[in-house]
Amino acid sequence: MSDFLDILTHGRRFKAAVKELSLDDLRDTAAKLEKIIADREEEEKLELEANAERNARIAEILAQIENSGLSIEDLGDVTSSPKATKTKRAPRPPKYQITVDGELIQWTGQGRMPTVFKNQVDSGKSMDQFLIPGME
Repeated sequence: MSDFLDILTHGRRFKAAVKELSLDDLRDTAAKLEKIIADREEEEKLELEANAERNARIAEILAQIENSGLSIEDLGDVTSSPKATKTKRAPRPPKYQITVDGELIQWTGQGRMPTVFKNQVDSGKSMDQFLIPGME
């Protein structure tokens, strides 16, 4: 698509690209391009009208707020209080543990299995052997 835009927006490249087209084909292409331009202008006009209507409503609401003796800051306090703050959940307690070279390694049983546990399981041991007492 980038090559197409480069050709379309560069005068000499565009002229070279359409050199083989007949005059009727050029006129047909120009008519299609004019229709696209007209459609785009209409879309922008509708968007500007919608924004103007929206801005007028905002100005009307701001005037009502000022007439009632309130300020925007008063609304900010009201709108921010109902929002619930996200609470971070507590980490899961470890379910398995193993001591390797004097270092205690624990695992919750969730996610990817740590290498030390995987090596032990691959050598024939059961994960039940590494359960922390009371975590069954």
